[in-house]
Amino acid sequence: MIDAQRYPRLARIDSPVDLRQFGEAELPAVAAELRAYLIESVASSGGHFGAGLGVIELTVALHYLFDTPTDRLVWDVGHQCYPHKILCGRRDEIATVKQKDGVAPFPRRDESEYDTFGVGHSSTSISAALGMAVALARAGDPRRVVAVIGDGAMTAGMAYEALNHAGGMDPEPNLLVILNDNRMSISENVGGLTRMLGRLMTSRAMNTVREHGKKLLGGRRRPAGRFVRRWEEHWKGMFVPSTLFEEMGFHYTGPLDGHDIPALLTALKTLKTLNGPQLLHVITTKGKGFEPAEGDQIGYHAVGPFDPAKGLASKPGAKKPTYTDVFGDWLCEMAAADPRLMGITPAMREGSGLVRFSKEYPERYFDVAIAEQHAVTLAAGMACEGAKPVVAIYSTFLQRAYDQLIHDVALQNLDVLLAIDRGGVVGPDGATHSGSFDLSYLRAIPNMVVMAPADENECRKMLTTGFEYAGPAAVRYPRGSGPGVALEAGLDTIPIGQALVRRRGTRLALLAFGAMVPVAEEVGRELDLTVVNMRFIKPLDRALLLDLARNHGGLVTLEDNAIMGGAGSAVAELLAGEGIKLPIQHLGLPDVFLEHASREQVLAQAGLDAPSVRTALLARWPLLAAPPIGPRIAAG
Repeated sequence: MIDAQRYPRLARIDSPVDLRQFGEAELPAVAAELRAYLIESVASSGGHFGAGLGVIELTVALHYLFDTPTDRLVWDVGHQCYPHKILCGRRDEIATVKQKDGVAPFPRRDESEYDTFGVGHSSTSISAALGMAVALARAGDPRRVVAVIGDGAMTAGMAYEALNHAGGMDPEPNLLVILNDNRMSISENVGGLTRMLGRLMTSRAMNTVREHGKKLLGGRRRPAGRFVRRWEEHWKGMFVPSTLFEEMGFHYTGPLDGHDIPALLTALKTLKTLNGPQLLHVITTKGKGFEPAEGDQIGYHAVGPFDPAKGLASKPGAKKPTYTDVFGDWLCEMAAADPRLMGITPAMREGSGLVRFSKEYPERYFDVAIAEQHAVTLAAGMACEGAKPVVAIYSTFLQRAYDQLIHDVALQNLDVLLAIDRGGVVGPDGATHSGSFDLSYLRAIPNMVVMAPADENECRKMLTTGFEYAGPAAVRYPRGSGPGVALEAGLDTIPIGQALVRRRGTRLALLAFGAMVPVAEEVGRELDLTVVNMRFIKPLDRALLLDLARNHGGLVTLEDNAIMGGAGSAVAELLAGEGIKLPIQHLGLPDVFLEHASREQVLAQAGLDAPSVRTALLARWPLLAAPPIGPRIAAG
């Protein structure tokens, strides 16, 4: 429960209705309490941090002036939604964020009526808000719709598709887009848009001239009004970053100080009365109000528990390298060995392990901002001219570039390597970030080679294998560290399509893919089963599978991917194609979206930890509980 003595105003706010009972003069004090409470809460539990601190005043102003949830407030990505959740009924539970059965880390429609649109990936807010505005207008409903999008999310093409549509509609939709400009996504923003937004000056005088001109000469549909509007846009574009939005049909206001509540209230009161597409540009500071977060905006984007008085502390002692670390070091070594290598990331330098590469090989490093589609086709273009591009991307972000992967890379059989991080179960970030489907969607594409390592050293070898392969290849590895296998020096490869028998046993063969190999080995030892590290999802080791089918009473596939269409399905398809009738059991992720919890908890819930796998095998093959009497087991 909140301490009412430390937070006398915030303790009285159980919903935005309570917030609206305060006078405007008290709102800065409410914002100060909200900021302090957010720092205290995230410090105790961990979670997304800097983005929320940057929108405290904006969140207070929006919920104060708009009749939420009747008016629709749509947040982009959702990294910044913790203050919103605190004001909207989840104040006392915010410290449970990302925990099992706790508050979700992103907006979720089934969590609160104030979360109008579920989100976790960027650049969807304008499209969703426009859809809401159109539907409401169609129904004659006068409620307002507001989308809040960061300048980082504005680097994605989807945002401009929505702006282009909204600005060209007739009749014009009543839609307010708030551009929260802090020059950051997770890393620093890059590209031409960032440079444009950096050319800031006050536009209060220009807005005044424009409004008087409209009154004298009429709206945009009268000839005189259209002429003056066109002249004003081109003149203003020399000084302030409004031309792009004005040319797309949005009335631009700003830039404003996003931490100045009176200024925000004044602007929002006016914008509430205006019809048509509106864009309010506010300038904020990521991490505002917590000095360490302002000074290290990347490090404080998302944090674990920490002491607010001391900030983030480095953990003592050596730690196992993560798969991301393994990739980052491999990339630099391969770049030194082969000048054709180009590294590409869609705004995930830190998350995908490219920090060292960006410093050592800046001329071969390409951060394309939040533009996954462009990242993949950029790689295709590079490959056309003899370069060897490596696209470092999260599993769920690659979903956004699926057409480009098929149409631009695989169809042309181009030499592109995908280093796919966060494959399989991710854990606390929940369904929006869980790489549950990549093996399914990758294996369906012709010309692809798809690999999943069982350990760190195998990951390194697979990256080299994919790099040396002349065609599209993907190495899919999980979040975090592996079993701790030592890394071998050199840039060795492995034979494409060759699995590896880890243990010879009796009765059943466990066919494990990627991160499930250690689990299979543990269960295989307990039940005296054959264990195979499959290594390749495509192509499968056909010869080994046929041999295993001849010498075992059944096969069991294990994967941290959706069972439907996954690696296990590939095995079943191969056997069926050979006319082999053999009992086969598929263990993998169920046909549901996985809720946020620790990675270990999610694996257990999915039945993919060692005890659950053992239980599932004994339920299907009860004779495994008895000592083996021969090499085969009766069909179960």
